[in-house]
Amino acid sequence: MRELILIAFGGLVAQLIDGSLGMAYGVTSTTVLLAGGLTPAVASASVHLAEVGTNLASGISHWRLKNVDWWLVLRLGVPGAIGSFLGATVLSRLSTEAAAPAMAGILVVLGLFILGRFTIRPPKVATVRKSPHGAKFLAPLGVIGGFVDATGGGGWGPVSTTALMSAGRTAPRTVIGSVDTSEFLVSVAASLGFLFGLGTAGINFAYALTLLAGGLVAAPIAAWLVTKIPAQLMGTLVGGIIVLTNIGNLLKAVGVSSSANPPVQLGVGVVWAVAVVVVLTRRRRSGGESEAVEVKETAGVGAD
Repeated sequence: MRELILIAFGGLVAQLIDGSLGMAYGVTSTTVLLAGGLTPAVASASVHLAEVGTNLASGISHWRLKNVDWWLVLRLGVPGAIGSFLGATVLSRLSTEAAAPAMAGILVVLGLFILGRFTIRPPKVATVRKSPHGAKFLAPLGVIGGFVDATGGGGWGPVSTTALMSAGRTAPRTVIGSVDTSEFLVSVAASLGFLFGLGTAGINFAYALTLLAGGLVAAPIAAWLVTKIPAQLMGTLVGGIIVLTNIGNLLKAVGVSSSANPPVQLGVGVVWAVAVVVVLTRRRRSGGESEAVEVKETAGVGAD
């Protein structure tokens, strides 16, 4: 019972992060399930099944708050569904021994990518509420994001949200709302892929439903928070959490002595703390610019 409560709390926190930043539900939830002893394939399958419900709730919440560009959802989500089905099929056929280091490696790389992206070179802030990107950019982005998401237990947001925000051509709230909504298609396709590869025995339904319960509570709150929490700070915090919680699994998977874990994790923690300080310092120095951006974006919403 205690384990299920912790998983529900993990699902709630993961959805708060994902709904307000557009990423990290999968990697956060997968980290929780792997810590609980599930194999990579079962953990990813359970997370994606839970995401079908949380993504639907999140999409509805974002739609009601006018954070969704439906044309972007389709152009990104359909290729993403294809990629996630292929990724789920590939992961289902890997042995536990082969999947463990691959999963840990993907999660650490994604965490480092998020941490570095939001700390070193924060994404630009745009105010356009309709994405100008075409299929030549969105189709391969969707396929890659969907494949990474299914094989890594997460990655749709880190790949899709970061790429779109880095381009600086679409308002952050539209990017986050649309990526979260399109992830419904990705989760459905991944779940079908895992069912095809593993069968129903390959999914822990108790864990999936528990994650779903936590996520459903957080979905409407996260959709509201998307306009309140600084994306740069949240990105730095999430990236650090992902790296810190998975670096030990990666070291163990590649055969590094357990005695090396404490100093490595301490080093990661120091780097993470420095990154947070850098982001907070930058935000204080550019406080006037941030306010100007918010005013401009609000004006743009009113014009719509």
